[in-house]
Amino acid sequence: MSPVLFELLIRSIWETVLMTGASGLISLVFGLPLGLALVATDRGGIAESLWVNRILGAIINGFRSVPFIILLVALIPVTRLIVGTSIGTWAAIVPLSIAATPYYARIAEVSLREVDHGLIEAARAMGGNRWTIIREVLVPEALPGIVAGFTVTLVTLVGASAMAGAIGAGGLGDLAIRYGYQRFETSVMVAVVVVLIVLVCGIQWIGDRLVARLDHRG
Repeated sequence: MSPVLFELLIRSIWETVLMTGASGLISLVFGLPLGLALVATDRGGIAESLWVNRILGAIINGFRSVPFIILLVALIPVTRLIVGTSIGTWAAIVPLSIAATPYYARIAEVSLREVDHGLIEAARAMGGNRWTIIREVLVPEALPGIVAGFTVTLVTLVGASAMAGAIGAGGLGDLAIRYGYQRFETSVMVAVVVVLIVLVCGIQWIGDRLVARLDHRG
């Protein structure tokens, strides 16, 4: 691989890390509250409101049902409105975040539903309000699952960011298409695949270690 291509590879790695990290953070900030809202407003929840639950569920399912490549194109006007362009790394963060947020919300919901209902009832019996139950019971008890779900979301975002490269988002996907595929640079394609594998394995390893440290069961 030539020095120029190596420099492009380093820049593409940074762009992929930026897209994955920024959209992952946004999905955590918005997805976790959505997951909490789904659990809290469901039947028997601490803030039961079935119509709110159904509306939230329908919106989340609607976004999750759209394939990412279609969502990527459909959101071009929104992306241009938010960041001023529909091409480049920052532009890709918008559809990546919108796709990842409902995905993570459902994963967080599953973890939150696994919290022992007896703990919630005990907190209620001691006079805990909704926010106290969320802060002191739901989130701490579900934290290993929340972190594990976030790890899965980050891994999914790595793949999605590579897909975004197909429409000029930059990153490893763009490098693989423009140089590895269109210019028949086999070394570039191999390097991109190796980097993606290392990146995914690294994220998964860190996530697994965090989950192991947070999980107080057993």
